[in-house]
Amino acid sequence: MRRRAFLLAGLGAGGALALGWSFLPPRQRLIPDAFPELPPGVTPLNGWIAIGTDDRVQVLSPKVEMGQGIHTALALLVAEELDVPWDRVTVTASGIDAIYFNIAAFVDAMPLHADDRDTRLVRLLRWQAAKIAREAGVMTTAGSSSVRDLWEVARLAGATARSALVEAAAARAGVPVSACRAADGVVTVPGGQFRYGELVADAATRTPRDVTLKAPAQFTRVGTALPRVDLHAKSRGTAVYGIDLPLPGLLHAAIAMPPALGCVPLRVDDRAARAAPGVRDVVTVPADERGTRAGVAIIADRWWQAHRALATLGIAWSTSPHATLDSAGISRTLRRAVREDGGFPFRSRGDARGALARAARTIDVTYEAPYLAHAALEPLSATAQVTALQGRVTQVTVWAATQVPAHARAAVAEQHGVPEDAVTVHQVEMGGSFGRRLDIDFILQAVRVAAARPGSPVRLAWSREDDMRHDVYRPAAVARWRAALDAQGQLLGVVGHGVSQAPFKAVSRRVGIVWTSHGPDRYAGEGAWDQPYAFPAVRFTQREVELPVPVGSWRSVGHSLHGFFLESFIDELASAAGVDPLAYRQSLLRAHPRAARVLRTVAEQSGWGTSLVPAADGQPRARGVALHWMVDTIVALVVEVSLSPAGTVRVHRAVSAVDCGLAIHPDGVKQQIEGAIVFGLSAALSGEITIAGGAVRQGNFDTYPVLRMDACPAIEVHVMPSAEVPSGVGEAGVPPVAPAVANALFALTGERLRTLPLRPTRTTAITTTTTTTTDTSSVR
Repeated sequence: MRRRAFLLAGLGAGGALALGWSFLPPRQRLIPDAFPELPPGVTPLNGWIAIGTDDRVQVLSPKVEMGQGIHTALALLVAEELDVPWDRVTVTASGIDAIYFNIAAFVDAMPLHADDRDTRLVRLLRWQAAKIAREAGVMTTAGSSSVRDLWEVARLAGATARSALVEAAAARAGVPVSACRAADGVVTVPGGQFRYGELVADAATRTPRDVTLKAPAQFTRVGTALPRVDLHAKSRGTAVYGIDLPLPGLLHAAIAMPPALGCVPLRVDDRAARAAPGVRDVVTVPADERGTRAGVAIIADRWWQAHRALATLGIAWSTSPHATLDSAGISRTLRRAVREDGGFPFRSRGDARGALARAARTIDVTYEAPYLAHAALEPLSATAQVTALQGRVTQVTVWAATQVPAHARAAVAEQHGVPEDAVTVHQVEMGGSFGRRLDIDFILQAVRVAAARPGSPVRLAWSREDDMRHDVYRPAAVARWRAALDAQGQLLGVVGHGVSQAPFKAVSRRVGIVWTSHGPDRYAGEGAWDQPYAFPAVRFTQREVELPVPVGSWRSVGHSLHGFFLESFIDELASAAGVDPLAYRQSLLRAHPRAARVLRTVAEQSGWGTSLVPAADGQPRARGVALHWMVDTIVALVVEVSLSPAGTVRVHRAVSAVDCGLAIHPDGVKQQIEGAIVFGLSAALSGEITIAGGAVRQGNFDTYPVLRMDACPAIEVHVMPSAEVPSGVGEAGVPPVAPAVANALFALTGERLRTLPLRPTRTTAITTTTTTTTDTSSVR
């Protein structure tokens, strides 16, 4: 009653306003507070579209391109509604503004199971979350959310601009709007036509009221095989990335990083370095709470000069406070924690623990995965130019490949005690990220280094070894899954418990994302509790542990871990039941026909259940299957594997089916799934970051190998037709890869591999087909 009285008392003036606000729709996302600077002759029609007098269309993108094809998807949505020829469309970076806050990422972050999303309460919660995200969200490219976030607003921007152009043409011709028609970059009026470039200045003064979006059946560009907007530049090597952005008077910096976790420079003898060719300055960079590593940077005329001069520095480093930390100890900590109770219950349906107590038989298995590096092909870099007056910083300009430009700007402003409007952040293209550039440590390092040379742009670029040894890693994790079976072997319920560090909470605290800095980290447990399987009873808890290894968001985050754990466990359940693993999954998908359809498609396309021809070297093959649901995208994967006498795993064929809703750019969808399979195979077969003496042992691709071209399988991707709202594909293809390979190896050898990376100890095949093998090693 006291709580109720408090809530009612809150409905005074402020409370009533808040209640009224809660029933209003989210604020408009078309008009920014300020338009970005544009070339002469180019006029913005809203915050997403500008048109030049030469009829060229500039699409302003708040999403950064990192290879995932989001610039092409955004341009397609705009071009579809604007009715403009594809070869006239270019994409440039937008400014920073609240209209670009990522609403979809905020809404998708709610810990909701697919079974719960259509209730009235959940729809209300998602509505309110969208409103909050519009006012106080995050401008970010992350979480496979970009297409979902842009789906409505990009089309609305295009349709609104088209309507404004039509109104301008109607006024100029003195005819009703209904007598005008826009198509292919011109507005046709009775007796003539006007080019968009002729109308744009007039159209920019209009606010059209009658704006109608096309129905999907009317689309002529979306869903077609148009070339990517960046295809020409990337195929010819002219694309400019953050690490090679040309600027007048540019200086270059390299940095000596700590030899182990927590080390800081105590003393620096820089006399030899300062005398080295091309060296301009030596700068000591302090560590901070935003994850910036301490180090000593050298500024020179060329990066190689700076890098070579690092070897001449005499640095006395402090002893690492984690000098006894190693991978074996971390594994023991995680495995001990997974046997203990506790953790946040993300899902609990039915009495799963009671089912374990009364079961005739139980399955009790533990899985483990290591730390992983992002290892994007472009190492981290950022360029900064600092303006100072009488020794005080007054203005900062940053050129950086970042997934969170607004938070980067705020952090730089805080770092140097200037207002945010004194900091300009220019978005540049990324040579990959996989989540690493959600952090801003490298940007803050670069600005501190550049502050030593006011007026000159300075690019700080990490070496490959810096990038790998000072990453924010995918966390190491352990999960325990238990199943209750009755006397007939029927499933009664499952209980899962995961243990790891909290990756996105760690990112949020370093970057300053308030909403996800506290409470349970849903990203640590995702991929376990949110899958479409209808267990008779289920309970999943995720426990967070504190370890000194820095962790962060890695492509598909928790899905990459729990996809392996859960899909391996599903195979173990099928094996214990003596049922084909694909058929067993189908039996658990009766409530989700969409997922069942994806699984059925991959079975048909892969030839599941048919005999396999041995590999070219005579080694028998076997198939494995896995299914995963992530941000409303469903991916099923079947792989064919063989095993050499020396124990080398070879994946010969990978067949995937994907339902991502309406595919905006089907070729782009295929490319992302193909890339995810290669990425996932690298992690499954060899990916592992190990710790010794508080330091990361791996430093380059010789010790952290990725899949080579000669080991890449034949990949087939089947994009399923769908009328659902588009969803993301940048990450969803990764989680099923490791379990599909592990399940295939079990079918091949009878050995169940529960630890990543996959290292078989049995090399003798027991089957040459997909016949199910029953494993009783974990059943009691």
